[in-house]
Amino acid sequence: MQRRCDRNRKRSKKRAIYCPVHGCYVDSVSQKYKMFADQAGQLQQRGFSKRAASLLIANKTAVPIQGEWLEAFWCEECQQKNWYHVRQCSDRTYEISLAPRELWQQVTGVIDPYGNPSVGEFTRRNSRQVSCQTLNAFQSVS
Repeated sequence: MQRRCDRNRKRSKKRAIYCPVHGCYVDSVSQKYKMFADQAGQLQQRGFSKRAASLLIANKTAVPIQGEWLEAFWCEECQQKNWYHVRQCSDRTYEISLAPRELWQQVTGVIDPYGNPSVGEFTRRNSRQVSCQTLNAFQSVS
């Protein structure tokens, strides 16, 4: 007969990810967004030799980076959501840092929180304005 405490040990444990400012546990509020390298230098930063990195990029347009991703976490102390670059160091340990702007170009499936760099400031500012024409466009026809 299996004891109850033995059954509970099989349950997955929370990831031990803590706020870099306060040291308290942070809750995930998004999915993991996997990272990809599209330049040899990005692979060299992660320990690849120059030759191996160049060969990989030449054979594939994007190489998935294992053990790294972007994810949003909520800190109870900060009372805010922040996007972090997460690195899995070992089976149950993680290293996190605020996600710098250049990492957003290495992730697929996310909207850049700083906006599309190809969109001009005039367009970005006008897209946020609410006008009578905008409101009339969304009114239902009776």
